[in-house]
Amino acid sequence: MRMDYGYFEEKKLGKPYDVRLLSRLYPLIRPYRLLFFGTICLIVLITLLDLALPFITKIAIDRYIVPEQSDSMPAQNSPAGSAERAVRLYPVDMEDPESQAIVERHPDLFITQGETVYIPFDRLSRLSKEDLKQLRRQDRSGLKMAAAMLLALVACSLVLNFFQAMIMEYAGQLIMHDLRMRLFRHIQRLSISFFTRNPVGRLVTRVTNDVQNMHELFTSVIAFVFKDLFLLVGIAVVLLGIDVKLALISFSVLSLIVVASFKFANLAREAFRELRIRIAEINTHFSETIGGMSVIQLFGQEKANSRRFYNFNHANYLAGMRQIHVFAVFMPIIELLGAVTVALLIFYGGGGVLTGSITLGALVAFISYMRMFFRPIRDIAEKYNVMQNAMASAERIFLILDSDERILESPDGRPVEKIQSVGMASVDFAYLEDEPVLQDVSFDLQAGQSLAIVGPTGSGKTTLINLLMRFYDPDDGSVRINGQDIRSVKIAGLRSRIAIVTQDPFLFSASVRENIALGRSDLTDAQMSAILEASNCADMIERLPEKLDTTLSEGGSSLSSGERQLLSIARAFARDPDLIILDEATSYIDSETEQRIQEALFNLMKGRTAIIIAHRLSTATSADRILVLNRGRIIESGSHPELMADQGFYYRLHQIQN
Repeated sequence: MRMDYGYFEEKKLGKPYDVRLLSRLYPLIRPYRLLFFGTICLIVLITLLDLALPFITKIAIDRYIVPEQSDSMPAQNSPAGSAERAVRLYPVDMEDPESQAIVERHPDLFITQGETVYIPFDRLSRLSKEDLKQLRRQDRSGLKMAAAMLLALVACSLVLNFFQAMIMEYAGQLIMHDLRMRLFRHIQRLSISFFTRNPVGRLVTRVTNDVQNMHELFTSVIAFVFKDLFLLVGIAVVLLGIDVKLALISFSVLSLIVVASFKFANLAREAFRELRIRIAEINTHFSETIGGMSVIQLFGQEKANSRRFYNFNHANYLAGMRQIHVFAVFMPIIELLGAVTVALLIFYGGGGVLTGSITLGALVAFISYMRMFFRPIRDIAEKYNVMQNAMASAERIFLILDSDERILESPDGRPVEKIQSVGMASVDFAYLEDEPVLQDVSFDLQAGQSLAIVGPTGSGKTTLINLLMRFYDPDDGSVRINGQDIRSVKIAGLRSRIAIVTQDPFLFSASVRENIALGRSDLTDAQMSAILEASNCADMIERLPEKLDTTLSEGGSSLSSGERQLLSIARAFARDPDLIILDEATSYIDSETEQRIQEALFNLMKGRTAIIIAHRLSTATSADRILVLNRGRIIESGSHPELMADQGFYYRLHQIQN
């Protein structure tokens, strides 16, 4: 058995290239590109609505609350001895009788320039509340209109955000469905050697947790990145349009943000990469603990096993804390830079308002836009959390998808009609280089004959069966079916002609009927009854609460070892194979159950070719031929009487066992 247990998750990965990883995800996105295009269109509309909100505020302030400052006040209207000076003037609608009456009641407060009447803003406070309300009724109407427009834009934004989220989630779920199916199908095609090196817990993590992380990438990161990028560009354009100088002052802080972001990206990447490894280690250890719980409790290893789990869990805690430290430093830095930018705006922009070079509405809009400007940066930082988590998961997923450890099948492979003969010709095989398991193994077995394979533990008996099933290919020589190298026939066709009954058969957490049929939906009730009778399962099935429809627990743990073996024999009957492989199916059971299994096996082997791995030599005595393996070589071959007469290795094994 191969002993290379260096899990591929622990390999040192090269320098990550997110663009390369994302480009490899594009084939998954391509079938749903119209949904993504629709999402991007909605994002553009949402961004435009977001950009409009501060601009409406600017208009409301500059047009209706504090209108723009006029050039100057005429000297004759200025206090005595004062020079001409710039003031804010509010125009009065003289066509309105009520406004005209106010002017007539307070002529000293108003200024006439040609046919237009103004009142300085600093004199508005001298009017009564009723006069001021009448005089600025148009401004109040404008403010109502601006407020209504703001509410309408917010309502539209909510509706568009709803549809954008729904479309994005729908597309993300479809992509994850496709990715999980692609990963699952790929794993099923990998060779057995892959699974001997990679534990169940890690593979489960890849198909569940890592795929879910990719889901977050598609449903949240992509949408927010597009939205935030559009928003950043839009804000930059609007700010430059309002005031170039103030915009450049605001952008001066961006260089510091870029440096901080790149530093953060490198640290976060390593933190998430380590975190994914630690989570996979926890899943692996927990899976092994559940599978070996009886052994742990039998040998009193609960405390030792808890200490091992504590080490894995503590390593995960430390990796999580390193991740938190990265964000705990980065986020306050972004907040600090945002506060610095607002302070610069207040200092320079406030001075511009005092000198009249910029309006109050423009300054308020600038501050609002800059707060919006830093919100996408914070969002991007938060989404980078998700993105790096997803990228670390993508690396692990593509490590599996890039793994091509599978038995290659010839594109013009021939089907196997019926097995007439099976054998090996000068087969050499090793799981690890320079550690041969089989050497120069040759034999030939004709249809209807039985072959027993005996030998001490580690002699290569199970490996020989693995080669016959084509779970592995020989390093040298060939495995032959009907005189043809099995590499020239279709794998599915080959395996459909073979059934194997092992010492500890595997049963799925499904109904008894599904475990017996195992893909054969064409079995009729009459055929199933005949199978149960031939395999001695009928009485056992009758005792089950729901008969054939009884759902078994994982691995069939609710059944005894003998009952599981009887079901595996029934499964072999349902397959109607040409070749039966028995891996000492009666090793772990009592004499009464053994007799029932022997009867079922006799029925199964009748008229079929059989290969028996015999740990107990009594099982091999009835075989037509016996192969004796030792250290990977066939050292003796013949029938039981012939081998006993030779008084060689087989004879000595027989004497020891008896």
